[in-house]
Amino acid sequence: MTETPVLSVAGRPVARYVTRPELPGRLSPRPYLHPVTTLAGTAVTELSPADHLHHLGVGVAVPDVEGHNFWGGRTFVRDRGPTELDNHGAQRHVAFQLCDPDGFVEELRWVASGAELLHERRTVAATALGETAWALDFTFALTNTTPRALSIGSPATNGRPGAAYGGFFWRARKEAGTPEVFTPDAEGEEQTHGRPAEWLALAGGTWTLVLAGATDATRHDPWFVRTAEYPGVGSSLAHTARVTIAPGDTLVRRVVTVVADGRLARAEAAALVRKAVAQ
Repeated sequence: MTETPVLSVAGRPVARYVTRPELPGRLSPRPYLHPVTTLAGTAVTELSPADHLHHLGVGVAVPDVEGHNFWGGRTFVRDRGPTELDNHGAQRHVAFQLCDPDGFVEELRWVASGAELLHERRTVAATALGETAWALDFTFALTNTTPRALSIGSPATNGRPGAAYGGFFWRARKEAGTPEVFTPDAEGEEQTHGRPAEWLALAGGTWTLVLAGATDATRHDPWFVRTAEYPGVGSSLAHTARVTIAPGDTLVRRVVTVVADGRLARAEAAALVRKAVAQ
């Protein structure tokens, strides 16, 4: 069984999954999808861009699990700001329970300071939506394997307003122009960031991503949106308050993302994402 599977849709490769990246510890090494492409072959992810070396394509990254950094880079410390700390964790691939051309089920360990904090089951699938679009269905289930409650936070819960990143995160392709971002009833970074919405679209020059929470819990999470500084979107686990996982309990989130060629209008985005979530 390959340790670096390639996802395909209708025989066309659309994403490469790296399970054991060779990265320095301060980047919080973790599996990721990159490159992810449209069906026409346009890349819609970036890996370790100069502006944020710890942004790794598509994956799960959390800046604060009981004070351990699973996001990478500096840690935001209340009353100090972004600070270099030796507190980085790593997500370690254990095994694939299933690995097919259109998806996989993976077991991972979240480890920090030599101990496992979380065990994750990750389920990823690629499905066709037509000749110009496909969908990435990404579910992660985090189980607390310690004898104590674990608290998940973000820079926002640690004192940095507007920085509630952490959870599913997509670092998109950076282009000369700033991408458009819109939801069913809002548009622009200021109006979409920090708010829950049925779906959120990010449109570049010749491509569009449409992300949607596919469970009630995921739909409740606000969107984290960046377009002016860099193109990146995610679903925020800890927006205004820390999230606690009791010993033995499991936190589950599922995000379905439409990956389309061309710039979709609002009605087109809505129709495709409804089809993707229904599948």
